[in-house]
Amino acid sequence: MVRLPVMTSEPNPARRLPPWLKRPMPGQADFTRTRAIVDESRVATVCVEARCPNITECWAKRHATFMILGDRCTRRCHFCAVETARPHAPEPDEPQRLATAVARLNLNHVVITAVARDDLADEGAGHFAECVTEIRGHCPATTIEVLPADFHARPECVGALCDARPEIYNHNIETVERLSPAIRPQAKYRRSLDVLETVKRLTGHIVTKSGVMVGLGETRDELHRTFADLRGVGCDVLTVGQYLAPSIGGHAAVARFYTPAEFDELGEAAREMGFISVASGPFVRSSYNAADVFEEARRRLAGL
Repeated sequence: MVRLPVMTSEPNPARRLPPWLKRPMPGQADFTRTRAIVDESRVATVCVEARCPNITECWAKRHATFMILGDRCTRRCHFCAVETARPHAPEPDEPQRLATAVARLNLNHVVITAVARDDLADEGAGHFAECVTEIRGHCPATTIEVLPADFHARPECVGALCDARPEIYNHNIETVERLSPAIRPQAKYRRSLDVLETVKRLTGHIVTKSGVMVGLGETRDELHRTFADLRGVGCDVLTVGQYLAPSIGGHAAVARFYTPAEFDELGEAAREMGFISVASGPFVRSSYNAADVFEEARRRLAGL
C-alpha cells in the first residue's frame, strides 16, 4: 500500500508557516480512487516519496506523478525526501503497469519522473523510453512529460529518451549556481544546462522545461541570472516554487518564505525574458498543474 506523507505544507509541525502556505483539505472520494489505482499499479509516485504538499489536491483531481525505476535513488540531494540507497533492478513489467494506471486515471497529460540510476549502464534511459512508448500505445491522446535525472548529460542517453517523442522534456536546475554544490552535490549546475541544450540540439519538436526552488538563501539577482542561463539554452517553460524542508536537520533549512507578490514579480520577470509559459507561486512544483502549463506553451507556440 502507498505510504502517505503527513498532510501538511511542511513536515515540520513546530515551524510556524505564513498564512499563504496553509490550505484546506479537499474532498476524499476521488483522492481514494487515485490512491487505489496507484496502489494497484505498484509504481512509485513522487507525490508520496518526495512528500509533496500538493498530494491531496492533485489526487483529488485524479492526477498523479509517477516515479519509475523504483523508490531508491543513487544520489543524495539535500532538498529531497526520496530515499538514498542501493536500488533494486528495474522491473521489466513496470512500463505496462504504468501505462495501465495512466489509462485508468484517464489522464490527458502525464508527468513521469525517475530516481537517478547511476548504477545502470544507460542510467535508466532505455527503461524510461519504454515507459513513454508503452503509454503512447495505451493512451495515444495523452501528452507525455518526462522529468529525468541529468544522465550526466550523455547525448546517447538524452537522445534515447528524445527518440520516444515525449511532448515535453523537463529537467530541473533546482537552485542558483552558487548554492548548487551544497544543495545537489552529485549534480552540476552547468551540466543541467547542457541537458536542456542537448534536447534542443537533438530535436526541434520537444518543449523544454525547468524548475527552480526559492527560499534557500539565493538573491534576486542570482535568480534572474539563472532564468537568463535557462533561456540561453533555449528552455521554453519555467516553474518557480517555495522550498519546504522535508525534515528537521536532515535537509537544507528554509532561509525564508517568499510572499505571493514576490512570486508574481518573479513570474513576470521570467515572461519578460521570453519563457513561453511560466508557473510561479508558493505551491508550484514541476508537475503541479502541468497540463495547464503545457497547454499555455502549446498555444503560444501555435501563435494563438
